Amino acid sequence: MSSQSVQHNLFRHTDIIVALGIISIVVMMIIPLPPTLLDILIVFNITCSLVVLLVAMYNNEPLDFSIFPSLLLVLTLYRLALNISSTRLILLHAYAGEVINQFGNFVVGGNAFVGFIIFLILVIIQFIVITKGAERVAEVAARFTLDAMPGKQMSIDADLNAGLISEDEARQRRIKIQREADFYGAMDGASKFVKGDAIASIIITLINILGGMAIGFIQKNMGSIGEVAQRYTLLSVGDGLVCQIPALLLSTATAIIVTRAASENSLGQDIFGQVFAKPKVLAIASGALLAFGMVPGLPKFPFIFLGLLVGGLAFTLFKSEAALTKETVNNLENEQAVEMKKPENVYSLLQVDPIELEMGYGLIPLVDTTQGGDLLERVIMIRRQCAIELGIVIPPIRIRDNMQLPPNNYVLKLRGVPLAQGEIMLNQYLAMGGEGELVGIPTKEPAFGLPAKWISASLREEAESSGYTVVDPPSVLATHITEFLKNNAAEILSRQDVKSLLDNLKKEYSAVVEEVVPNLLSLAEVHKVLGNLLQERVPIRDLVSIMEALGDWAPITKDPDLLTEYVRQKIARQITQLYKDDDGKIYCFTVDPQIEKIIGESVQSSDKGTYLVIDPGIAQTIVKELGKLLENRSFMGKQFVVLVSPVIRRYFRKLVERVLPSVPIISYNEIPPQIEIESVGMVKLNAG
Repeated sequence: MSSQSVQHNLFRHTDIIVALGIISIVVMMIIPLPPTLLDILIVFNITCSLVVLLVAMYNNEPLDFSIFPSLLLVLTLYRLALNISSTRLILLHAYAGEVINQFGNFVVGGNAFVGFIIFLILVIIQFIVITKGAERVAEVAARFTLDAMPGKQMSIDADLNAGLISEDEARQRRIKIQREADFYGAMDGASKFVKGDAIASIIITLINILGGMAIGFIQKNMGSIGEVAQRYTLLSVGDGLVCQIPALLLSTATAIIVTRAASENSLGQDIFGQVFAKPKVLAIASGALLAFGMVPGLPKFPFIFLGLLVGGLAFTLFKSEAALTKETVNNLENEQAVEMKKPENVYSLLQVDPIELEMGYGLIPLVDTTQGGDLLERVIMIRRQCAIELGIVIPPIRIRDNMQLPPNNYVLKLRGVPLAQGEIMLNQYLAMGGEGELVGIPTKEPAFGLPAKWISASLREEAESSGYTVVDPPSVLATHITEFLKNNAAEILSRQDVKSLLDNLKKEYSAVVEEVVPNLLSLAEVHKVLGNLLQERVPIRDLVSIMEALGDWAPITKDPDLLTEYVRQKIARQITQLYKDDDGKIYCFTVDPQIEKIIGESVQSSDKGTYLVIDPGIAQTIVKELGKLLENRSFMGKQFVVLVSPVIRRYFRKLVERVLPSVPIISYNEIPPQIEIESVGMVKLNAG
């Protein structure tokens, strides 16, 4: 049988054992125990306290011993039960077992008065020094841990957003922070148990002495008052000592745990690693001890002996430090020589971040949480928003400062290539639209290119009352990031992302995925279809319907563009949902049948698929007329689409996307019957 199976069998019923143990503690308070059993239980108490102290010393982090507050309560209750059992035996029989008897005679030399003083000293050390200090440290640690929680949470979010940690690592860190707060709160309360136990020990010992003397002298006629006092004082002090020694061990363990929050090793390693880390300090201490040994009137032997001992230790550490430094330098030189010979040591330089945001130093307050910056939180919300609206997982956005940029400028990069930029005035607001003149700095809104002005905070109310839309700087940048991600979603979606989406879908819809990939289409072809949809901002969140459509039409054609058209018809409800108004109506521009005929006749076929070959003058006229319609109707504040026949939809889209990329082009087959359509204009060649 392996060691793991033995351990499993041994600890399989620990819950029942612990429950029976706690019940037994309560029973001990009621049922008298024989002296022999009491001896065993007292030694077991000392053993448990010693084990707890050693565990506290060897733990690297407080959370490694997170059960300590509850364990401290159980051991305190156990010790009080022993007090009750020993008190019962002392008062009834003037004998409570050999352990208490020997502690009362051998440990304190049979002198009751000396024993009582030693007992009081132990209680004072535990109550005033160790317990009081541990209680204060636990209270402050609990308070500081709770105060630091928001900052730690934001730090985790920043690391997650920067791509330094994964979602699972962030979740584990958040759980650890919560556990730390709970642990220190529990330790703050647990230290009160030790404090109350010290007070109870004094009271119980005094009761044992006075009660024993009364019973022995009055009821049992054990002799003179001096003999009775000697007898019961020794027993009571012995009982107090056997209980206070474990209590002192637990108090010390409590203090060690709450004072080692910043430690990374066991207590012994930390002491020797930090106290003896500076041989120069030991050398100075050795010199001081030797100097004291030369002072007339002081004992020479202890000072000179310890001075030589500490000096020898310092000399040994000096030699070890020099040897270690030499070895470290040699190892470093060898490692550098080996690394220089390796061709793969430059691979890390080839890594390109999918999305980057570079900022001038003047915009750093937007990211710095200590200055009230909340951009990191906004970026996290943007990624979630894109997941909901587009159905893709945006990779972490790497945020860097760039001293080469102007202070108020920023650049958005996609796979290392700058694609968008903007300027932000931190202490001002961006005002757009509205009527009337405003005093400000003319600019353009970076996300949509609308005319705008940067105005001071004092003009904000005036601008809003004049109908201007006023936006604060973080919102301007957040909006630009959002639009950047949506506009470039097709390029952001990598083939690995597609595989991850399909693997996630396969957990619940395995038949849909297995039918298409790899039986009918390759991963690259599915990637192309999804990219076509995202190129026109069509969400791919309903991946089940998309894969079903591919399963229906992939046996007929492998052309990704044509498959995209079939998928669009499958998810027509989701597409129309993007463009209908609150009344369920879609406003559209139609296309002159003459234009549709020209485009249909201009489609050419080749081995690589179909493409559009149209007269440049006609193409320019179509785009120009569509632009005029959009400009003339923009005052209505409605969302417009261009409605064309299914045959030419994708070609018309390719025709206008370079000049008008944000204009949605949909076909008649993509509009469900219940959706009302209202035509507000027609694109014509002879519109003039």
